[in-house]
Amino acid sequence: MDAPSDAFLWVKALHIIAVVCWFAALFYLPRLFVYHAMSDDALSHERFQVMERKLYRGIMWPAMLATLITAHFLVDWGDATQHYHEALWFYLKVGLVALLVIYHVFCGYYRKKLMLDAHYKSHKFWRYFNEMPTLILFAVVILVVVKPQF
Repeated sequence: MDAPSDAFLWVKALHIIAVVCWFAALFYLPRLFVYHAMSDDALSHERFQVMERKLYRGIMWPAMLATLITAHFLVDWGDATQHYHEALWFYLKVGLVALLVIYHVFCGYYRKKLMLDAHYKSHKFWRYFNEMPTLILFAVVILVVVKPQF
């Protein structure tokens, strides 16, 4: 097998950085929702709105887009030698990433609902909601590293 090109390695590095940034935001935004739901004063409510908006628009969206764009190139370039499209683990991973994108969009929906009513849902709901990306991360990493043969 030939060594990967420099361009492939650069895109792979950018992909890993984008994934780390996206997950950091996916972990942190619902945690802000927990604290937002527990806040009682207008100043805290406004502060959480600003923090949530900046995180969602300024970090989450760019990181998600960078993750998906670099993933496309990695799959396109790597499929010739890795045969991703022949592996069930690959399709399971793509399905889990699709769930993350849906989760991401739900975060935006919930962010807007919290702007109108900080107590829209309880802090306990947000604590459970916060666990979803962790579970998906575990599954994706295992699929990518172990590449189980089903």
